[in-house]
Amino acid sequence: MSFVNYNTKEVNCKIVYYGPGLGGKTTNIQHVYKKTSGESKSDVISLNTENERTIFFDFLPLELGEIRGFKTRFHLYTVPGQAFYEASRKLILRGVDGIIFVADSQVEKMDANIKSLESLETDLKEQGYDLSKVPMVMQWNKRDLPNVVAVKDLEAQLNKRRLPSHEGVAMNGLGVFETLKSISKLVLMNLKGGL
Repeated sequence: MSFVNYNTKEVNCKIVYYGPGLGGKTTNIQHVYKKTSGESKSDVISLNTENERTIFFDFLPLELGEIRGFKTRFHLYTVPGQAFYEASRKLILRGVDGIIFVADSQVEKMDANIKSLESLETDLKEQGYDLSKVPMVMQWNKRDLPNVVAVKDLEAQLNKRRLPSHEGVAMNGLGVFETLKSISKLVLMNLKGGL
């Protein structure tokens, strides 16, 4: 959960982008990084393989105002989508304050979306999280492609909890900040109850 430093009056929150491999998690963070002003961000750290899939994480700290005199900083992480990096995903989920599930809207990726969502739920339960209390937002990414699942079908199959959801095209930024704002609000509302 969030780290509160009372000496510096700073709250650090961790948001994790989770979803199937090549679904757009890293592209979301890259867009946020490009469009965020210099004083609000630090460097993005990214570890990639030869084929440019994220192995471990992308990390981007953002400062987003104050709550009750405390400066809030959001740390954005992505997890590797490939199944063989399960241990890394679990490690990155530790201490999570909010999750953006980035679903690949392509018809042929629906099984990967379902498996990834099931993996997320298992990983959170194993770490003792109450799924109903973890702020989460769904992003239906790659909406610009011709072979996409209808939003109502994505909602029916992947959003049984009726979480906030946004359509997106991370490559051009469509829906990226709307999704980030949505999870940020949920995390801050959750946080206000604890400060």
